[in-house]
Amino acid sequence: MADLTAFVAVAEERNFTRAATRIGVSQSALSQIVRRLEERLGVRLLDRTTRSVAPTPAGERLVERMAPMLRELDESLTELGEFRDKPAGTIRITSVEHAARKYIRPALTQLLEDNPDITVEIIIDYGLSDVVSDRFDAGVRLGEHVAKDMIGVRISPEIQMAIVGAPDYFRRHPAPAEPRGLVDHRCINLRLPTSDTLNAWRLLENGEEIRIRSDGPLIFNSIELIIDAALDGTGLAYLPLDQVVPHLEAGRLTRIFAEQTPPLPPYHLYYPNRRHSAPAFRLFVDALRRQVRRLSITG
Repeated sequence: MADLTAFVAVAEERNFTRAATRIGVSQSALSQIVRRLEERLGVRLLDRTTRSVAPTPAGERLVERMAPMLRELDESLTELGEFRDKPAGTIRITSVEHAARKYIRPALTQLLEDNPDITVEIIIDYGLSDVVSDRFDAGVRLGEHVAKDMIGVRISPEIQMAIVGAPDYFRRHPAPAEPRGLVDHRCINLRLPTSDTLNAWRLLENGEEIRIRSDGPLIFNSIELIIDAALDGTGLAYLPLDQVVPHLEAGRLTRIFAEQTPPLPPYHLYYPNRRHSAPAFRLFVDALRRQVRRLSITG
């Protein structure tokens, strides 16, 4: 079983180094384990080159059968945590940066203080990750992006957005008179890895939502870097309003089209149904729900 677990890790990661880190063994030991398994089965499971690792047809078939079984076994063992005196385990979450900073991390302070045996790992990713195949316990995305076969829990209000630029930028490039004029401006963009496109800017024109994508000198996958570039006067940025309020109040940034920038849908935590039974995960979800209630009280 341990050898099969090691093989599945290599096949899923397509890389011995990442797989070794994932299961906590050395790369050389992992290579020996896979070679031993191949010899015992009498079948080559992996094609190896100096640059890549990929399952053979036999290896692919074994992964298809074994990976779901191993995940189910791992989840069954995790569920035994409810018989411990204290909940324990690692909760892996994939989230966009803004949701992690604004809504997830603040909700965890008391949870982690009260439960020292729980660890939460948050991976920032703007792709639409498959939480099952990518071995996450849950993901956080805008509600419109949550698959219908997942359980979804709203964890935020609507996300107020803002289009901003530095005063120096507007001295050199006068603000457009209408939203579609943004296509003629230097825009600082966010890359979406799943579709390999730039994040569309949502605006209202004659009461109808339009989506604008404009070229620009910089593309990032980090809100902080986009804010820095906007402050430098490099171009315009489309950002969550709460991330730029201090700069707007201090005059370092200027907002345009405030009345024509609609909010985005709320963030939702999403996860497969079977994760709901793990004690540590239930506490994590409860902490996020308490955060939502606090936000509704404070506005």
